[in-house]
Amino acid sequence: MIPFEEALAILQTYSVKQKTESVDLYHALDRILAEDIHSDVAMPPFNKSAMDGFACRKSDLKNPLVVIEEIPAGTPPTKSIGENQCARIMTGAMVPEGADFVVMKEHVETLDANHVRCTLKTSQTNICLLGEDVKAGELVIKSGTKILPSHIAILASVGCWLPLVYRTPSIAIISTGNELVEPVVKPGSTKIRNSNSYQMYAQIQQMGILPTYLGIVRDDQDSLEKVLASSLQDFDVTLISGGVSVGDYDFVPKILSKLGVNIPFHGMNVKPGKHMLFGEKDNHFVFGMPGNPVSSFVQLEVMVKPFLAGLMGRDEEIISLYLPLEEEFVRAKGDQLIFIPANPTNQGSVIPVEYHGSAHIHSYVNAQLIMEIPKGVLKINKGGQVRVRPI
Repeated sequence: MIPFEEALAILQTYSVKQKTESVDLYHALDRILAEDIHSDVAMPPFNKSAMDGFACRKSDLKNPLVVIEEIPAGTPPTKSIGENQCARIMTGAMVPEGADFVVMKEHVETLDANHVRCTLKTSQTNICLLGEDVKAGELVIKSGTKILPSHIAILASVGCWLPLVYRTPSIAIISTGNELVEPVVKPGSTKIRNSNSYQMYAQIQQMGILPTYLGIVRDDQDSLEKVLASSLQDFDVTLISGGVSVGDYDFVPKILSKLGVNIPFHGMNVKPGKHMLFGEKDNHFVFGMPGNPVSSFVQLEVMVKPFLAGLMGRDEEIISLYLPLEEEFVRAKGDQLIFIPANPTNQGSVIPVEYHGSAHIHSYVNAQLIMEIPKGVLKINKGGQVRVRPI
């Protein structure tokens, strides 16, 4: 058994960015940019009216003004503004030559069909100047940025319809075990429903990845070898639930070795999930997680998700923070790092959720945090700081 921190460090050496691909803006959300984005135009591309009103010369505001034309948005002006002249202008329209001011229409009195007068003294020009937001050629989004809705708007505005992004890994999910049946089946006396696959599927979906579920594989070496060999060839990452412990029917490690998979670690000094396995072959990766639902849930959150984030170009660190304990925490043995479900309180502290062990997935139904108790720590007093990770 190696320390959790050592296993995490090993994963980081394998979690390198995938190849790149171009995607259209409809499918760019939450992807990671693999190129710097520069604007091909200035923004605004011309002196633009910020209001519906009248474009004129500031020096003429105290005088009656003759209206010489109307300028809708998208239509260029045809006349220049001279002394005591103005043009009716719409929001977003190009300000005509000669004008240095736009009076809001709410601040204008109509004298007759062709003449208006400003009724409010103001210094706000209401003109967005050429290039005041972005200059042509300016860097607008850096490579490595996670694309959010606000970035989509920028990409569209600079004509980047097909941004270059890091490729999303293809992921297969497998559950093993003779005792498993699918959720649509009512289990008999020796069977249980397969919840792990669907739990892992949902966790992966949270990252913006649509995995492929390959079904339940029985505890049969030939069947399991066939499925794993195919998955290693067809997918970037394979997630296996069950079959990785030390029982007589835990065939996964043996089969992976037979298939030529390098296994950098199998087993960590951590609970839940101590029998977790990580393997690699020709840049294809395998995570074997214990069949207990809490083990697979927790280790997917704290180990697999950061690994996948690295493949996708997401360089952000694991989100974690330290909060004070709401009540004293005591355990009998401190020989392992442990993860337990917890919740924040209204006072800004954290309190553990009732937890019965690695089969008690119901404890995580209402939990918002995973709380970490380091190896060697038997007691933490009320108010003591603990590390937590949002779920």
